[in-house]
Amino acid sequence: MPEQETVERAKRDAEEGKSPSTQAGEFVREEMDHIREGKHGAASPQQAIAIGLSKARRAGVKLPPPRRGSSERVREQAARDTAKGRSAKTATSPSRSRGSMKGLRKQGSSAASHPALSRFAKGAARRRGAADRHRAGMAAVKTKGRAGLRRAARKAAKTRSRHRS
Repeated sequence: MPEQETVERAKRDAEEGKSPSTQAGEFVREEMDHIREGKHGAASPQQAIAIGLSKARRAGVKLPPPRRGSSERVREQAARDTAKGRSAKTATSPSRSRGSMKGLRKQGSSAASHPALSRFAKGAARRRGAADRHRAGMAAVKTKGRAGLRRAARKAAKTRSRHRS
């Protein structure tokens, strides 16, 4: 069950007209926090994200199931979660809840570490292609401001000099 604060943040995002993936991001963030706190673990960043997205769908976020590149089972599970989000809320049985938590507690907490998430994000960006990365970079530049641009330029120059030698 997601925390009330997370649900409220997602609702606020919806009211502001933000996309369903942005709303679902609140649930993914909550999941990462749980893993870092040691409430439970995850085998990989992908699993942690999947748990967060599942919670978002069950909470009523209009997030469609993944299109391509994922197994039929994953799409079916996502569709079930979406249906649960639309229907009347029924509590998960205590034994099922205990079982899933018991399994997650056996997993490690490094899936939510900054290096693990960084590796995951870079891999995802690489799969999306150079043009997409460029667009994301240009969007980031617009939000950096003057001081941020200066910092980024210094960092880039330092990185270039390090790779030249």
